[in-house]
Amino acid sequence: MKASHRVLNPAETSEISHHLCALAMMTKAPRTGHVKTRLAPPLTPDEAAALNACLVRDTAIALSDAVESGKRSGRNARGVAVYTPVGSENVYSDLLPPNFELIPQRNGSFGERLFFAAEDLFKCGFDSVCLIDSDSPTVPASSFGQAMDLLSLPGDRVVLGPTDDGGYYLIGLKEPRHELFERIDWSTERVFEQTVERAQEIGVETKLLPSGYDVDDSASLRQLCDELLSENSPADMARETRKFLKEIIAREGRERIWPI
Repeated sequence: MKASHRVLNPAETSEISHHLCALAMMTKAPRTGHVKTRLAPPLTPDEAAALNACLVRDTAIALSDAVESGKRSGRNARGVAVYTPVGSENVYSDLLPPNFELIPQRNGSFGERLFFAAEDLFKCGFDSVCLIDSDSPTVPASSFGQAMDLLSLPGDRVVLGPTDDGGYYLIGLKEPRHELFERIDWSTERVFEQTVERAQEIGVETKLLPSGYDVDDSASLRQLCDELLSENSPADMARETRKFLKEIIAREGRERIWPI
């Protein structure tokens, strides 16, 4: 998947044609010791970084599939990686399909980074924006397509893809609303609940997608193994991640990452 991806500039509003939804994945460049640190152990720091790269690839593939499916039904979208740090652009040439674009994250708290990403994407010309985590690789393309459908309907709304830990893997917006990212206890089980409360306070309806889960600790890694390595797992689900996990088990046995 080597490609040179364009870096969007929010100061140039003509960069994106209108009537497009941004399927924007929030990412960190997969550097050892900087990503998925809660997974080491059971993974080594190098393995945690390698897994992070697989999660990004699989999420990007699902988003790209959603874009292509949308084209066939008259929905227009673009895959975007919202990345950090600045200067790591070349890393993404091996992580993203060629139809993706890049936009750098601005500095700030987690909530500020999310809002700034949405604001910058709207400035680029997108009509709607979905901010999507890069560590829920089993969320199917159909869920992203559903988000696109909901955001294409008349009237304002917020679209949320809840996760099992009380957060969300996707937030979809029709305009940048900073209230949705304020007074949120980030990285707690209250994120989803509080985001719904903020939407109610500003009078915007909330639409929900099927639930998913983040892969960020040993328990969720085991859940991922259960889903991807079972006999009835769909063959096209998270192929890069599945291959990576199988390689560890083939080399060292399942006990280290997938205890019985």
